[in-house]
Amino acid sequence: MASIHVDIVSAEGQIHTGEAQMVFAPAEMGEVGIAPRHTPLLTKLVPGAVRVQQADGSELSFFVGGGILEVQPHLVTVLADSALRAKDADEAAALKAKQDAEEKLAGAKGDIDLAKAQAELIEAAARLQFVQKLKNASHR
Repeated sequence: MASIHVDIVSAEGQIHTGEAQMVFAPAEMGEVGIAPRHTPLLTKLVPGAVRVQQADGSELSFFVGGGILEVQPHLVTVLADSALRAKDADEAAALKAKQDAEEKLAGAKGDIDLAKAQAELIEAAARLQFVQKLKNASHR
Protein backbone atom coordinates (compact mmCIF):
# COMPACT_ATOMS: atom_id res chain seq x y z
CA MET A 1 0.00 0.00 0.00
CA ALA A 2 1.26 3.48 -0.86
CA SER A 3 2.35 5.83 1.89
CA ILE A 4 3.27 9.46 2.26
CA HIS A 5 6.11 10.86 4.38
CA VAL A 6 5.06 13.35 7.07
CA ASP A 7 7.23 15.93 8.83
CA ILE A 8 5.76 18.13 11.55
CA VAL A 9 8.08 20.86 12.81
CA SER A 10 7.70 23.94 14.97
CA ALA A 11 9.99 26.60 16.39
CA GLU A 12 10.69 24.19 19.27
CA GLY A 13 12.03 21.58 16.84
CA GLN A 14 10.88 18.42 15.08
CA ILE A 15 7.62 17.08 16.50
CA HIS A 16 7.07 14.06 14.24
CA THR A 17 8.50 12.33 11.22
CA GLY A 18 7.26 9.12 9.65
CA GLU A 19 5.12 7.41 7.04
CA ALA A 20 1.34 7.68 6.86
CA GLN A 21 -1.63 6.45 4.85
CA MET A 22 -3.53 9.72 5.35
CA VAL A 23 -2.96 13.09 6.98
CA PHE A 24 -5.76 15.39 8.13
CA ALA A 25 -5.02 19.05 8.84
CA PRO A 26 -6.99 22.17 9.84
CA ALA A 27 -6.49 24.32 6.76
CA GLU A 28 -7.79 27.86 6.48
CA MET A 29 -10.55 26.71 4.11
CA GLY A 30 -11.55 23.75 6.32
CA GLU A 31 -10.10 20.37 7.23
CA VAL A 32 -8.14 18.76 4.40
CA GLY A 33 -7.28 15.11 3.91
CA ILE A 34 -4.05 14.24 2.17
CA ALA A 35 -3.40 10.82 0.67
CA PRO A 36 -0.28 9.54 -1.11
CA ARG A 37 0.25 11.11 -4.54
CA HIS A 38 -1.86 14.16 -3.57
CA THR A 39 -1.56 17.11 -5.90
CA PRO A 40 0.85 19.81 -4.66
CA LEU A 41 -0.74 22.24 -2.22
CA LEU A 42 0.40 25.15 -0.08
CA THR A 43 -2.05 26.59 2.47
CA LYS A 44 -2.26 28.29 5.83
CA LEU A 45 -3.22 26.27 8.89
CA VAL A 46 -5.53 27.45 11.64
CA PRO A 47 -5.26 26.28 15.26
CA GLY A 48 -6.46 22.69 15.56
CA ALA A 49 -5.59 19.01 15.32
CA VAL A 50 -3.32 17.41 12.74
CA ARG A 51 -4.08 13.70 12.56
CA VAL A 52 -1.67 11.19 11.04
CA GLN A 53 -3.24 7.85 10.10
CA GLN A 54 -0.59 5.14 10.12
CA ALA A 55 -0.40 1.96 8.01
CA ASP A 56 -1.77 -0.18 10.87
CA GLY A 57 -4.86 2.03 11.10
CA SER A 58 -3.80 3.75 14.33
CA GLU A 59 -3.87 7.52 14.47
CA LEU A 60 -1.46 10.02 15.98
CA SER A 61 -2.76 13.45 16.98
CA PHE A 62 -0.91 16.74 17.25
CA PHE A 63 -2.15 20.22 18.11
CA VAL A 64 -0.88 23.05 15.93
CA GLY A 65 -1.39 26.71 16.72
CA GLY A 66 -1.47 27.67 13.06
CA GLY A 67 1.26 27.62 10.43
CA ILE A 68 1.78 26.41 6.88
CA LEU A 69 0.96 23.09 5.22
CA GLU A 70 2.99 22.06 2.18
CA VAL A 71 1.95 18.98 0.24
CA GLN A 72 3.99 17.24 -2.44
CA PRO A 73 2.99 13.88 -4.00
CA HIS A 74 5.14 11.89 -1.52
CA LEU A 75 5.73 14.42 1.27
CA VAL A 76 3.59 16.42 3.70
CA THR A 77 5.34 19.15 5.69
CA VAL A 78 3.63 20.96 8.53
CA LEU A 79 5.47 24.12 9.59
CA ALA A 80 3.61 24.92 12.81
CA ASP A 81 3.71 28.21 14.69
CA SER A 82 3.49 26.04 17.81
CA ALA A 83 2.83 22.33 18.18
CA LEU A 84 1.99 19.84 20.89
CA ARG A 85 2.04 16.04 20.87
CA ALA A 86 -1.10 14.36 22.21
CA LYS A 87 0.94 12.69 24.98
CA ASP A 88 2.11 16.14 26.17
CA ALA A 89 -1.40 17.64 26.28
CA ASP A 90 -2.34 19.10 29.67
CA GLU A 91 -5.95 20.10 30.28
CA ALA A 92 -5.14 22.38 33.23
CA ALA A 93 -2.52 24.27 31.21
CA ALA A 94 -4.90 24.60 28.24
CA LEU A 95 -7.68 25.91 30.49
CA LYS A 96 -5.30 28.42 32.11
CA ALA A 97 -4.12 29.62 28.67
CA LYS A 98 -7.75 30.16 27.62
CA GLN A 99 -8.53 32.09 30.81
CA ASP A 100 -5.41 34.24 30.36
CA ALA A 101 -6.38 34.97 26.76
CA GLU A 102 -9.90 35.96 27.84
CA GLU A 103 -8.43 38.38 30.41
CA LYS A 104 -6.13 39.92 27.78
CA LEU A 105 -9.11 40.32 25.45
CA ALA A 106 -11.13 42.06 28.18
CA GLY A 107 -8.26 44.48 28.87
CA ALA A 108 -7.23 45.09 25.25
CA LYS A 109 -6.66 48.72 24.32
CA GLY A 110 -6.44 49.59 20.65
CA ASP A 111 -6.90 47.58 17.49
CA ILE A 112 -3.51 45.84 17.62
CA ASP A 113 -3.97 44.64 21.20
CA LEU A 114 -7.49 43.52 20.37
CA ALA A 115 -6.41 41.55 17.29
CA LYS A 116 -3.55 39.89 19.17
CA ALA A 117 -5.81 38.99 22.10
CA GLN A 118 -8.45 37.56 19.75
CA ALA A 119 -5.83 35.40 17.99
CA GLU A 120 -4.52 34.14 21.35
CA LEU A 121 -8.05 33.28 22.47
CA ILE A 122 -8.78 31.38 19.25
CA GLU A 123 -5.60 29.33 19.66
CA ALA A 124 -6.19 28.70 23.37
CA ALA A 125 -9.80 27.62 22.79
CA ALA A 126 -8.72 25.24 19.99
CA ARG A 127 -6.00 23.79 22.23
CA LEU A 128 -8.49 23.22 25.06
CA GLN A 129 -10.91 21.55 22.63
CA PHE A 130 -8.07 19.30 21.38
CA VAL A 131 -7.16 18.24 24.93
CA GLN A 132 -10.80 17.60 25.87
CA LYS A 133 -11.36 15.45 22.75
CA LEU A 134 -8.29 13.39 23.65
CA LYS A 135 -9.56 12.98 27.21
CA ASN A 136 -13.03 11.91 26.04
CA ALA A 137 -11.58 9.46 23.50
CA SER A 138 -9.42 7.80 26.17
CA HIS A 139 -12.46 7.25 28.42
CA ARG A 140 -14.32 5.21 25.80
